[in-house]
Amino acid sequence: MKYLIIDGYTKAARDVLVEGGASVAADLYESMLSRWTPGDDVECDKLFPSDPRVELPGSEALRAYDGVTWTGCSLGCNDGTPEVEGQIQLQKDIFASGVPSFGSCWAAQIAVVAAGGRVEVNPRGREMGISRKLSLTEAGKVHPLHQGRRSPFDAFTSHDDEITAMPSGGSALSGNTFTRVQSVCVTHDKGTFWGVQYHPEYDLHELARLTFCRIEKLKARGFFQSREDALAYIDDLEALYQDPGRGDLAWKLGIDDDLTDAHIRCTEVRNWIQYLVIPNTLEKNTTQ
Repeated sequence: MKYLIIDGYTKAARDVLVEGGASVAADLYESMLSRWTPGDDVECDKLFPSDPRVELPGSEALRAYDGVTWTGCSLGCNDGTPEVEGQIQLQKDIFASGVPSFGSCWAAQIAVVAAGGRVEVNPRGREMGISRKLSLTEAGKVHPLHQGRRSPFDAFTSHDDEITAMPSGGSALSGNTFTRVQSVCVTHDKGTFWGVQYHPEYDLHELARLTFCRIEKLKARGFFQSREDALAYIDDLEALYQDPGRGDLAWKLGIDDDLTDAHIRCTEVRNWIQYLVIPNTLEKNTTQ
């Protein structure tokens, strides 16, 4: 199975994550795809489209892949920069290729915009850390993306923008009171995208490191009263990651197996592989 992982973070933004002890988003996706794809023969190419002089593949080159995935990103769909416009065009080319695509956060927003929908700054502010009480829509209850997912559920999250208008061929599959659209399916041109606003690739350690990297920004937005408060929260996340049996910390943080059980947390990526990637690969191999 061969995947393309698209990591839209700029080099500077990736460096900030690494300096704070967080993983590069593309590496998290590689680990997740390798874990949940059946068999041992998994190959992942990584593309960093925000880097200077990177040549983006067209729809013909994209057909070499069994699936294309997008990580999160610190850019905004409405920034209007060449980096953003290039990534929107890239998703259009992915749709044109017919290769199934999936992704987190930025990915859902990019797919919606590429298909003609709209993304705007969330008027309720930043959703950070844990997204609570996500409920499946009527469409989501029967969609294979969420097969096996109990509702409501919690998920790791970090974003400022939200999807405000679905394109033709798109459906909202879940949401909560903070962010109305938390997962989507989009059928456009020859392709299909399934994606989530949250981050199944994160674990407690990655959330802790991301929070560390964002302490000053989070303080400015009122998430923490002081740096010491932020560091104490980060320490609790790390301690629960190291010892999942710490019921006191799970209770204090309001965390259950939606977040600590990787099989549950990665429900959507497992379903995407099962219901879109594997059938697409079998069909491609049959026709070759």
